[in-house]
Amino acid sequence: MATAKAQPLPPPPVANKVKHEMEMFGDVRIDNYYWLRDDSRSDPQVLSYLRDENAYTDLLMSGTKHLENQIYAEIRGRIKEDDISVPLRKGPYYYYQRTLEGKEYVQYCRRLVPNVEVPPSVYETMPTGPSAPPEHVILDENIKAQEHAYYSIGAFKISPNSKLVAYAEDTKGDEIYTVYVIDAETRAPVGKPIVGVTPYLEWVGDEALLYITMDETLRPDKVWLHKLETDQSSDSCLYHEKDNMFSVDLEASESKKFVFVGSESKTTRFIFNLDVSKPEGGLMVLTPRLDGIDTSASHRGNHFFIKRRSDEFFNSEVLACPLNNISETTVLLPHRESVKIQDIQLFSGHLVVYERENGLPKVTFYRLPAVGEPLGSLQGGRTVDFLDPIYSVDPSESQFSSSILRFSYSSLRTPDSVYDYDMNTGVSVLKKIQTVLGNFDASKYITERKWANAQDGTQIPISIVYRKDLVKLDGSDPLLLYGYGSYEICVEAHFQESRLSLLDRGFIFAIAHIRGGGEMGRQWYENGKLLKKKNTFTDFIVCAEYLIEIKYCSKEKLCIEGRSAGGLLIGAVLNMRPDLFRAAIAGVPFVDVLTTMLDPTIPLTTSEWEEWGDPRKEEFYFYMKSYSPVDNIKAQNYPNILVTAGLNDPRVLYSEPAKLVAKLRDTKTDDNILLFKCEMAAGHSSKSGRFEKLQEYAFTYTFIIKSLDMAPPLGSGQN
Repeated sequence: MATAKAQPLPPPPVANKVKHEMEMFGDVRIDNYYWLRDDSRSDPQVLSYLRDENAYTDLLMSGTKHLENQIYAEIRGRIKEDDISVPLRKGPYYYYQRTLEGKEYVQYCRRLVPNVEVPPSVYETMPTGPSAPPEHVILDENIKAQEHAYYSIGAFKISPNSKLVAYAEDTKGDEIYTVYVIDAETRAPVGKPIVGVTPYLEWVGDEALLYITMDETLRPDKVWLHKLETDQSSDSCLYHEKDNMFSVDLEASESKKFVFVGSESKTTRFIFNLDVSKPEGGLMVLTPRLDGIDTSASHRGNHFFIKRRSDEFFNSEVLACPLNNISETTVLLPHRESVKIQDIQLFSGHLVVYERENGLPKVTFYRLPAVGEPLGSLQGGRTVDFLDPIYSVDPSESQFSSSILRFSYSSLRTPDSVYDYDMNTGVSVLKKIQTVLGNFDASKYITERKWANAQDGTQIPISIVYRKDLVKLDGSDPLLLYGYGSYEICVEAHFQESRLSLLDRGFIFAIAHIRGGGEMGRQWYENGKLLKKKNTFTDFIVCAEYLIEIKYCSKEKLCIEGRSAGGLLIGAVLNMRPDLFRAAIAGVPFVDVLTTMLDPTIPLTTSEWEEWGDPRKEEFYFYMKSYSPVDNIKAQNYPNILVTAGLNDPRVLYSEPAKLVAKLRDTKTDDNILLFKCEMAAGHSSKSGRFEKLQEYAFTYTFIIKSLDMAPPLGSGQN
């Protein structure tokens, strides 16, 4: 429904122009908005400009506030606010998270297992009620968050003896964490906090922790061993990664006998192992540092299991080696050109392999010989069957000693569903499906996969969902096309209850699985990075054109969205084909590519050279300049645009989206809406509360609907 006659828009904020000249390879770039970067986030002039932009955004969206409130109420009304996650049995307890009605954050809870000697079963349920063991709340985020505008727990780890908990909290959104250890029963603090760390955290026995700190560019570079009740200053550094292309991480094996420390760049990863029973022995090399070889590890019995990728075996293979002779490797699963091994999960009697084939995830499991028997090539794997034509599957924590695999399944129309699958019997039990209130009926929605033809003949998959009783497929339907296409990340076709507010208004939602992501295997990623990065953008444009061609939408009804590196995608395609879209959302967008990649003091820059290229080399400099969104804004008409940022974001500095908006305002030749919304107390993932995040969805959807002139007038009674 068309809105009433538009009133003239108030003038937007105008950022001061301060000429900043940058020269390289004889090429001079002028950045009039370089001054907007303030690493201290305290410059009054910068903060004033950001607040002016926020006020302008509020003013322009005030006329549709009723719609935004209605959409927020819809989204929140679908959520069962008082709920618990599927309990996980670990040792003598069931562990789970509880959400409470009206509360933004979760509680971490546990209950005793009444008959701990009875082996786990897919049919097992946690007893509740008056006769059941009582619930114990270990940690309540709602209480912790009261003093903070932002609150996020990045790690929550139970000690092996179940008596202590170590957790990492971030109270600004800058992803710099503080670790606290508490008594699980009394919640009393144990020792002093460990400050200035990453969320990588693992127990080493019951009396020590392994954690990671960062250098001044926030690159995780040092691994530390901390003994409980001692001062952080006395912790021992087990490893220091000095190469600024590499970052360290750590993960406990499923057996809990080892902690693996990885050091990785975008192309190479090598591993150390720490024997939890002998931490004084320090880190031992498990896989060597070899350029282009990427490894990850696990453990069972007297073998390490290793997933290894190389240029030759680009979709990975799985190997095993004895603990006492790591150079003696056996290939368990060979490399296959059409199947990418994404992840492995070990059990005492099984190996589970998460794979991708033809763009879809697969879960295949193999029975392993008894510990002590020789390991050879694995045969007779069984694959779990899934129903929807497009879907997502995610590993969940399972019990190493059992035969029960837990995973989470969803599709664009199927809410998150947790299954326990007995690998011995093949019996699968649905433990919980996400409750969606408000008469949700999955059968009303159609999910499908289409394929667009790229310029070089490559077929690009598109995942699609819509409500079959509302969509006409005659070119008149509004459509939101989402894309990412970087870091080998797969954008999965998963369920999102907030999205129903668009689908139930007749929108089609589509995901373009473009190159640079990992959906179609390692080569898919390789063909969308470095000097092939533009494939990511042209693939997205081709998907948009294809959806118009098959009458799923028209240019006048096509909206696009991407976040972070997906925001780079949005910025690039807006410069390339602004005529193709009616509205665009660029969330925390990485848009000042060249300037950022030339500055090694900015977090993430050095490690990203293997993703985007090193612009200190002439070929990469000019290639990156040719697509960097801020560098390619020109005097042309652009569609309606919403740009978001987080002031404390360490991944994409708030100044990048701020510059994009300032330059667009100064350069573009249209009168379409351009809004900038900067969260002043948040980071890369926006606000931290679960209802606060819903407000962001409601705002974004309202912007889309407003941009399409679909917003009902106030008091019309229509939605």
